Amino acid sequence: MPLPRPMAITTLHRPESPLATAFRPSPNHGERVAGQRPDCIVMHYTGMASKASAIDWLCDPASQVSCHYVVDEGGAVLQLVPEERRAWHAGLSYWRGRTDLNSASIGVEIVNTGHEGGLPSYPDMQIEAVIALCLDVAGRYGIPRDAILAHSDIAPGRKRDPGERFPWKRLHDRGLGLWVPPRPWRDGPALRPGDAGEGVADFQSALRLHGYGLERTGIFDVATEKVVRAFQLHFRPERVDGVADGGTLDTLAALSATYPTTADPLGAA
Repeated sequence: MPLPRPMAITTLHRPESPLATAFRPSPNHGERVAGQRPDCIVMHYTGMASKASAIDWLCDPASQVSCHYVVDEGGAVLQLVPEERRAWHAGLSYWRGRTDLNSASIGVEIVNTGHEGGLPSYPDMQIEAVIALCLDVAGRYGIPRDAILAHSDIAPGRKRDPGERFPWKRLHDRGLGLWVPPRPWRDGPALRPGDAGEGVADFQSALRLHGYGLERTGIFDVATEKVVRAFQLHFRPERVDGVADGGTLDTLAALSATYPTTADPLGAA
């Protein structure tokens, strides 16, 4: 990846969101392709031992990663990259027909040690700050609630953040993100790796219509298992195993009924 060009902006050290208290410039950014404006927000956890180590990494030219905002455990918000710039947080990704999510999004890193650190619960003050920040950004750019995404949504199998303990219901109750009451895991008929047929194909179509990058093949392959895990991380966190048990199927059906989508981002299968 080429080194970033110097920024020719006068607001370099002034946070753009009133929720941010400081601006620590990261050199890891570039131009948004075709001058895109942000139309989604991607949620991450830092996955590092401390806030300081995470911010140092996000500002290290050698890391080749960054984000627009960092929210710490106490609710303090720090800006690293101007909103007009393409921060490097999404990586290889897909959502609703697009692959360059960096050019389309605002990246929010939430200080949390992540799965490798035991995935601790997110403190209330931190989540309230995340909600306030997202409301501010979404309000200024007209970002709809269904465009508040998890990193795991756009990079299934490659990423797991912000994880199954992230309180999506709290965001949903404030107008951010999609959520339905998750149906409990239950034993019985399920779709699992190796299965094939119309049932699998219809299940793939429902996930695909929601936004995941999944082809309607009728075969429950590795790609399908990864997407199922991503869906469970976000919408049915009780059991994240990549198996479409009855609870997972019921949760997806409820989501599709509550937020119906008919436009297939990949075109006709």
